[in-house]
Amino acid sequence: MPRQGMNDGNRRPQYDEARGRPELICAVAEDVGVEITPSGASSARGTDVAGLNELAAAPDIVLKPLFDADLTRLGRQAQQTPQTGESADQVEENIGKMVRFYQVDAPEEQLEGIAERLRELDVIEAAYIKPAAELARAETETRHWTRPFSRAEERKETPINDMAPIGPDAPSMTPDYMVRQIYLDPGPAGIDARHAWKQPGGTGKGVRVIDCEWGWRFGHEDLLQNQGGVIAGINSIDTNHGTAVLGEISGDVNGFGVTGIAPDAVISAASFSLPTATAIRAAADRLGPGDVLLLEIHRPGPRATGTGQQGFIAVEWWPDDFLAIRYATYKGVVVVEAAGNGAENLDDPVYDRPPSPGFPLWWTNPFRRSMLDSGAVIVGAGAPPPGTHGADWGPDRSRLGFSNFGSCVDVQGWGREVTTTGYGDLQAGGNPDFWYTDRFSGTSSASPIVVGAVACVQGALKASGRSPLDGWRARHLLRNTGWPQQDAPGRPATQRIGNRPDLSQLIPAALA
Repeated sequence: MPRQGMNDGNRRPQYDEARGRPELICAVAEDVGVEITPSGASSARGTDVAGLNELAAAPDIVLKPLFDADLTRLGRQAQQTPQTGESADQVEENIGKMVRFYQVDAPEEQLEGIAERLRELDVIEAAYIKPAAELARAETETRHWTRPFSRAEERKETPINDMAPIGPDAPSMTPDYMVRQIYLDPGPAGIDARHAWKQPGGTGKGVRVIDCEWGWRFGHEDLLQNQGGVIAGINSIDTNHGTAVLGEISGDVNGFGVTGIAPDAVISAASFSLPTATAIRAAADRLGPGDVLLLEIHRPGPRATGTGQQGFIAVEWWPDDFLAIRYATYKGVVVVEAAGNGAENLDDPVYDRPPSPGFPLWWTNPFRRSMLDSGAVIVGAGAPPPGTHGADWGPDRSRLGFSNFGSCVDVQGWGREVTTTGYGDLQAGGNPDFWYTDRFSGTSSASPIVVGAVACVQGALKASGRSPLDGWRARHLLRNTGWPQQDAPGRPATQRIGNRPDLSQLIPAALA
């Protein structure tokens, strides 16, 4: 594209940190009738709230609703569109829990002490601190090259998504990089996006997608069509990760750069400058049945080691994030959630035990899905075909060593060698609007591939006058079509990350 008239694309107020902060979350008990407002706590049932008011009166402590204290308003927003197959009672129960959740805004060094004080109050059912959520920058892993390189290059690979803009400067016209997007190709190597594009609506037409993370570059030369910008929160100046996600899903059809899997889907963003559950709920309120919400984060779980991102897990394990996700899925929105890059077995019994004390009594391990089920599609990271970009990460579709796995992981996407917008290791120069990468990785790169596939299916269903998939139906089809996971040394297929999608199978199955 000629280098003229390009907009920054990031003119909203920005913050510079593409990671979260620890969040103190509390929930009032169910039958005490307590509501907390800026003027203090009150109870419609005469419950003693003196201790809560004493705590809230501190000058550097603010308690505010995490979702919305108005049950009627929240319920109306959840039910403004046709629901999934869940009963009205289930939807109302979920909302009834949501309105009892509050965020405690206070200096980070005070959070643990405040949480302890909250747990001592009879009116408080739960008080827990969520570790800071992060983007996927996982531990190093050995990369085997399939073409000659110097000994210095036969080394441990840099952390995931830590690429630098060292590619050649952008020419006057960006080349067409589609040939490098092997994930678009027919299976088993790719998801056969080209098959979807031949179907009415199969480019994602009529589908809205919202990516939830931190920062995006909506002014990128290859992201100028069907872009909705940031709809909640504040954009970060650390935009490479989000820009790469956008390119996978909705890169423009323009003869240069990359092409998104679902280029006609309208994609927007919600920033985790807000509390994570608040951002998820805000995104869900902008979407309806058949739309797709992407969660591009993970956070330290109970087995996190403090070294890199070992032990990081999918965010639905925390009660407030679970409720926000289920709020979206009850609206008919398909939530696609990164499994996380913690190299964890999500079937481990450690995830059956909540932090003690802290979680509400109704909580059980959502990774089991027997008692609590968010309805989200959880995505693991699989190896691309050996030889992709000259690299060999193991057998095609085998679990990459950093990817979480388990019975709740529904489907896989490419977790290495994804060509997309951003970062600048493929094409660089002084203007990030012209940057491209060959190495986007992790469950971060895998999840947008699944989002793109789902958006193509939803577009095809809408074009045929059929009802779109909800999260549970999407899960079923993704689990029962596609190309199966393969064994790798030390990483057998029993460490489940699921199949690689194939749209030539998925669309007919959805239309059947």
